[in-house]
Amino acid sequence: MALSDNKILAMLGFSCTGDLGPWTLYTSDRHQIVYYPRMPALNPPSPKQLTQRASITAAAASWRALSNADRTAYETASRRASLKITGYNLWVYLKLTDRRDVVDTIARQTGVTLPG
Repeated sequence: MALSDNKILAMLGFSCTGDLGPWTLYTSDRHQIVYYPRMPALNPPSPKQLTQRASITAAAASWRALSNADRTAYETASRRASLKITGYNLWVYLKLTDRRDVVDTIARQTGVTLPG
């Protein structure tokens, strides 16, 4: 019995959901990939959305401004703590939530000094 491309992708942990270029994709209940042309937003972004987007943009810019050693420290801590996120994601979490206590706990548990 041959496996469909969708089932092979699913077995490998891939899931088709979201926007990809000019297409919107999702996986149906029948495990088929459904795609259609991406539609423009009907309403302009709200002030809260604009604020959140600006916060994420600032967090990404601050990650790029870190030294290679600091970025490596976050990547190492994330890996040693067996987190399901990257060092970049940990940095963005810190910048968006200001939960330094969580990051300090990860640093203490992994033995890595985390700047920021």
